[in-house]
Amino acid sequence: MKKLISLFLIPAALVVARPARAQETTDPLSFNIGAVTEYRYRGISQSRLKPALQGGIDYADSSGFYIGTWASTIKWIKDAGGDAQVEIDIYGGYKTEVAKGLTLDVGLLQYYYPSNKLNLSANTLEVYGALTYGPVTAKYSQSTTNLFGFADSKSSGYFDVTANFDLGDGLTLSPHVGHQTVKRNSAASYTDYSLTLAKDFSGLVLSGAIIGTDASKTAYASPAKGKFLGKTSLVLGLKKPF
Repeated sequence: MKKLISLFLIPAALVVARPARAQETTDPLSFNIGAVTEYRYRGISQSRLKPALQGGIDYADSSGFYIGTWASTIKWIKDAGGDAQVEIDIYGGYKTEVAKGLTLDVGLLQYYYPSNKLNLSANTLEVYGALTYGPVTAKYSQSTTNLFGFADSKSSGYFDVTANFDLGDGLTLSPHVGHQTVKRNSAASYTDYSLTLAKDFSGLVLSGAIIGTDASKTAYASPAKGKFLGKTSLVLGLKKPF
């Protein structure tokens, strides 16, 4: 794999991207569809600063076990010389209250890029654990494979803290900060941050997020256009859960 490609391959922080897992609901099966002006994951654009379509399905059992899948259109693999135009996430885990007001969530997440055709596969498996107390969630994810196509990057980790504050009248404010460590590639490690304001209009959720990173402009420049994929941006999203 070319060095430029290997430095580019990490996805980054989210706006209306992956849905919260195992949310308590009267119906264990839920769906969501949406669109964003740009798909960010861990602060880095997956869609070359362009809009993306997204959607998912979740099943949350009353026992605390859950499974789900989520997908988004992407551009970064094609830009890196591959062929995948969609990211598919498959996840499962267990969520339970371990003490009064303290919730534990543990699981596995497989990132799958169909026919990505890169020299080193971008497909990535992570194990994660999260603790939630009140509005604050702290989460750690660690790859059990190479991370998004980085060579020799097994056991890379991502730690983040996110809060969700209910402002009333359907408004939610969500500050977030995270740090991605790429094993044996310090130039690709970075911190991301965001502040998201979302408004629920009777089941239709509109959001706006300011997202930025301190990522290297060289490490995270798009091979296709040379654009810095971790620059500070306003990202708008629209999501419909049902």
